[in-house]
Amino acid sequence: MKIKTAELIISAAKDHQFPGGPFPEVALSGRSNVGKSSFINTILTRKGLARTSQRPGKTRTLNFYFINDRFHFVDVPGYGYAKVSKKEREAWGRVLEGYFEKREQLKGVVQLIDSRHLPTEDDKTMYSWLKHHDLPVLIVATKADKISKGKWDKHIKQIKEGLQMKSEDTIIMFSAETAQGKDQAWKEITQLLFSKEVRYIEKDNDEDEL
Repeated sequence: MKIKTAELIISAAKDHQFPGGPFPEVALSGRSNVGKSSFINTILTRKGLARTSQRPGKTRTLNFYFINDRFHFVDVPGYGYAKVSKKEREAWGRVLEGYFEKREQLKGVVQLIDSRHLPTEDDKTMYSWLKHHDLPVLIVATKADKISKGKWDKHIKQIKEGLQMKSEDTIIMFSAETAQGKDQAWKEITQLLFSKEVRYIEKDNDEDEL
Protein backbone atom coordinates (compact mmCIF):
# COMPACT_ATOMS: atom_id res chain seq x y z
CA MET A 1 0.00 0.00 0.00
CA LYS A 2 1.42 3.35 -1.06
CA ILE A 3 0.40 6.04 1.42
CA LYS A 4 -0.13 9.41 -0.24
CA THR A 5 -2.06 11.16 2.55
CA ALA A 6 -2.71 10.39 6.19
CA GLU A 7 -4.15 12.75 8.76
CA LEU A 8 -5.98 12.74 12.06
CA ILE A 9 -9.34 14.28 11.22
CA ILE A 10 -11.17 14.04 14.54
CA SER A 11 -10.88 12.73 18.09
CA ALA A 12 -14.46 11.73 18.87
CA ALA A 13 -15.85 11.19 22.36
CA LYS A 14 -19.49 10.73 21.29
CA ASP A 15 -21.10 8.88 18.42
CA HIS A 16 -22.54 12.03 16.85
CA GLN A 17 -18.93 13.16 16.29
CA PHE A 18 -18.03 10.14 14.18
CA PRO A 19 -17.34 11.18 10.56
CA GLY A 20 -19.98 10.36 8.00
CA GLY A 21 -19.53 9.24 4.43
CA PRO A 22 -19.15 5.87 2.73
CA PHE A 23 -15.48 5.34 3.58
CA PRO A 24 -14.68 1.89 4.99
CA GLU A 25 -12.67 1.65 8.18
CA VAL A 26 -10.79 -0.70 10.46
CA ALA A 27 -10.57 -0.21 14.20
CA LEU A 28 -7.36 -0.72 16.15
CA SER A 29 -7.83 -2.13 19.62
CA GLY A 30 -5.46 -3.30 22.32
CA ARG A 31 -4.29 -3.11 25.87
CA SER A 32 -2.75 0.18 26.97
CA ASN A 33 1.00 0.23 26.22
CA VAL A 34 0.73 -2.58 23.65
CA GLY A 35 2.11 -0.33 20.91
CA LYS A 36 -0.91 0.90 18.95
CA SER A 37 0.59 4.32 18.22
CA SER A 38 3.85 2.76 17.08
CA PHE A 39 1.92 0.36 14.84
CA ILE A 40 -0.02 3.21 13.24
CA ASN A 41 3.10 5.32 12.67
CA THR A 42 5.04 2.42 11.21
CA ILE A 43 2.38 1.08 8.91
CA LEU A 44 1.51 4.54 7.61
CA THR A 45 5.17 5.59 7.39
CA ARG A 46 4.35 8.76 9.31
CA LYS A 47 6.62 9.38 12.28
CA GLY A 48 4.71 11.07 15.09
CA LEU A 49 1.27 10.99 13.44
CA ALA A 50 -0.12 8.94 16.32
CA ARG A 51 1.29 10.16 19.59
CA THR A 52 1.96 7.95 22.56
CA SER A 53 0.10 9.22 25.61
CA GLN A 54 2.21 10.26 28.57
CA ARG A 55 -0.60 8.95 30.76
CA PRO A 56 -1.47 5.43 29.62
CA GLY A 57 -5.15 4.62 29.81
CA LYS A 58 -6.20 8.27 29.76
CA THR A 59 -7.23 8.45 26.11
CA ARG A 60 -11.00 8.92 26.09
CA THR A 61 -11.58 9.36 22.39
CA LEU A 62 -11.79 7.39 19.17
CA ASN A 63 -9.17 8.89 16.87
CA PHE A 64 -10.12 8.79 13.19
CA TYR A 65 -7.25 8.84 10.67
CA PHE A 66 -8.22 9.45 7.04
CA ILE A 67 -5.91 7.58 4.67
CA ASN A 68 -5.45 8.28 0.93
CA ASP A 69 -8.83 10.06 0.93
CA ARG A 70 -10.37 6.60 0.82
CA PHE A 71 -10.54 4.86 4.21
CA HIS A 72 -10.16 5.32 7.95
CA PHE A 73 -8.07 3.84 10.71
CA VAL A 74 -9.86 4.24 14.03
CA ASP A 75 -7.68 4.12 17.13
CA VAL A 76 -9.96 3.20 20.03
CA PRO A 77 -9.14 3.71 23.75
CA GLY A 78 -6.77 1.14 25.22
CA TYR A 79 -8.17 -1.35 27.69
CA GLY A 80 -6.89 -3.02 30.84
CA TYR A 81 -5.27 -0.05 32.57
CA ALA A 82 -5.76 -0.54 36.30
CA LYS A 83 -5.61 3.12 37.35
CA VAL A 84 -8.67 4.03 35.30
CA SER A 85 -11.77 4.24 37.48
CA LYS A 86 -14.65 1.83 37.08
CA LYS A 87 -16.92 4.75 36.18
CA GLU A 88 -14.58 5.85 33.38
CA ARG A 89 -14.28 2.29 32.03
CA GLU A 90 -18.06 1.96 31.98
CA ALA A 91 -18.43 5.28 30.13
CA TRP A 92 -15.89 4.24 27.51
CA GLY A 93 -17.54 0.85 27.29
CA ARG A 94 -20.90 2.32 26.31
CA VAL A 95 -19.38 4.44 23.54
CA LEU A 96 -17.27 1.57 22.23
CA GLU A 97 -20.13 -0.90 22.38
CA GLY A 98 -22.25 1.42 20.27
CA TYR A 99 -19.41 1.94 17.82
CA PHE A 100 -18.63 -1.75 17.33
CA GLU A 101 -22.29 -2.78 17.14
CA LYS A 102 -23.72 -0.01 14.97
CA ARG A 103 -20.97 1.50 12.84
CA GLU A 104 -21.83 0.48 9.28
CA GLN A 105 -18.47 1.59 7.88
CA LEU A 106 -16.56 -0.76 10.19
CA LYS A 107 -15.15 -3.70 8.21
CA GLY A 108 -12.97 -5.36 10.81
CA VAL A 109 -10.76 -4.94 13.86
CA VAL A 110 -6.99 -5.09 14.29
CA GLN A 111 -6.43 -6.34 17.83
CA LEU A 112 -2.88 -5.81 19.07
CA ILE A 113 -1.41 -8.17 21.65
CA ASP A 114 2.07 -8.16 23.19
CA SER A 115 3.81 -11.12 21.59
CA ARG A 116 6.07 -11.62 24.59
CA HIS A 117 3.28 -12.65 26.92
CA LEU A 118 0.21 -14.85 27.07
CA PRO A 119 -3.04 -13.03 26.23
CA THR A 120 -4.47 -11.27 29.26
CA GLU A 121 -8.02 -11.77 30.46
CA ASP A 122 -8.85 -8.41 28.89
CA ASP A 123 -7.38 -9.57 25.58
CA LYS A 124 -9.48 -12.73 25.73
CA THR A 125 -12.64 -10.84 26.65
CA MET A 126 -12.17 -8.34 23.84
CA TYR A 127 -11.57 -11.01 21.21
CA SER A 128 -14.57 -13.06 22.36
CA TRP A 129 -16.78 -9.98 22.36
CA LEU A 130 -15.73 -9.03 18.82
CA LYS A 131 -16.37 -12.54 17.55
CA HIS A 132 -19.75 -12.61 19.30
CA HIS A 133 -20.64 -9.62 17.11
CA ASP A 134 -19.34 -11.38 13.97
CA LEU A 135 -16.50 -8.95 13.36
CA PRO A 136 -13.43 -10.11 11.43
CA VAL A 137 -10.31 -9.77 13.58
CA LEU A 138 -6.66 -9.50 12.59
CA ILE A 139 -4.35 -10.27 15.51
CA VAL A 140 -1.12 -8.27 15.42
CA ALA A 141 1.45 -9.60 17.89
CA THR A 142 3.62 -6.58 18.69
CA LYS A 143 7.25 -6.26 19.84
CA ALA A 144 8.32 -9.31 17.84
CA ASP A 145 11.89 -7.99 17.78
CA LYS A 146 12.09 -8.76 21.50
CA ILE A 147 11.72 -12.49 20.78
CA SER A 148 14.18 -14.65 18.86
CA LYS A 149 12.71 -15.84 15.56
CA GLY A 150 13.24 -19.42 16.61
CA LYS A 151 10.61 -18.94 19.31
CA TRP A 152 8.01 -17.17 17.19
CA ASP A 153 6.02 -20.32 16.44
CA LYS A 154 5.79 -21.07 20.14
CA HIS A 155 4.46 -17.62 20.95
CA ILE A 156 2.02 -17.66 18.03
CA LYS A 157 0.66 -20.98 19.27
CA GLN A 158 0.26 -19.61 22.79
CA ILE A 159 -1.67 -16.60 21.55
CA LYS A 160 -3.92 -18.70 19.32
CA GLU A 161 -4.70 -21.11 22.14
CA GLY A 162 -5.11 -18.37 24.72
CA LEU A 163 -7.64 -16.49 22.60
CA GLN A 164 -9.23 -19.65 21.20
CA MET A 165 -8.78 -18.00 17.84
CA LYS A 166 -11.18 -18.79 15.06
CA SER A 167 -9.73 -20.40 11.95
CA GLU A 168 -10.85 -17.54 9.73
CA ASP A 169 -8.72 -15.01 11.62
CA THR A 170 -5.02 -14.35 11.03
CA ILE A 171 -2.13 -13.58 13.38
CA ILE A 172 0.93 -11.56 12.35
CA MET A 173 4.22 -11.09 14.20
CA PHE A 174 5.00 -7.36 14.06
CA SER A 175 7.80 -5.03 15.10
CA ALA A 176 7.65 -1.25 14.95
CA GLU A 177 11.44 -1.22 15.35
CA THR A 178 12.22 -3.31 12.26
CA ALA A 179 8.92 -3.03 10.31
CA GLN A 180 8.66 -6.82 10.47
CA GLY A 181 5.16 -7.82 9.40
CA LYS A 182 4.29 -4.49 7.80
CA ASP A 183 3.65 -5.85 4.31
CA GLN A 184 1.64 -8.79 5.58
CA ALA A 185 -0.40 -6.49 7.82
CA TRP A 186 -1.25 -4.28 4.84
CA LYS A 187 -2.29 -7.31 2.83
CA GLU A 188 -4.70 -8.42 5.54
CA ILE A 189 -6.01 -4.91 6.27
CA THR A 190 -6.63 -4.30 2.57
CA GLN A 191 -8.62 -7.51 2.46
CA LEU A 192 -10.73 -6.35 5.39
CA LEU A 193 -11.35 -2.93 3.88
CA PHE A 194 -11.95 -3.81 0.25
CA SER A 195 -12.80 -7.50 0.04
CA LYS A 196 -16.09 -6.67 -1.64
CA GLU A 197 -14.66 -4.16 -4.07
CA VAL A 198 -13.04 -4.64 -7.45
CA ARG A 199 -9.33 -3.94 -7.20
CA TYR A 200 -7.87 -1.44 -9.61
CA ILE A 201 -4.45 -0.27 -10.64
CA GLU A 202 -3.44 3.37 -10.92
CA LYS A 203 -2.13 4.75 -14.19
CA ASP A 204 1.44 4.39 -12.95
CA ASN A 205 0.83 0.63 -12.62
CA ASP A 206 2.02 0.64 -9.04
CA GLU A 207 0.99 -2.86 -7.96
CA ASP A 208 1.29 -1.95 -4.29
CA GLU A 209 -1.30 0.78 -4.54
CA LEU A 210 -5.07 0.61 -4.49
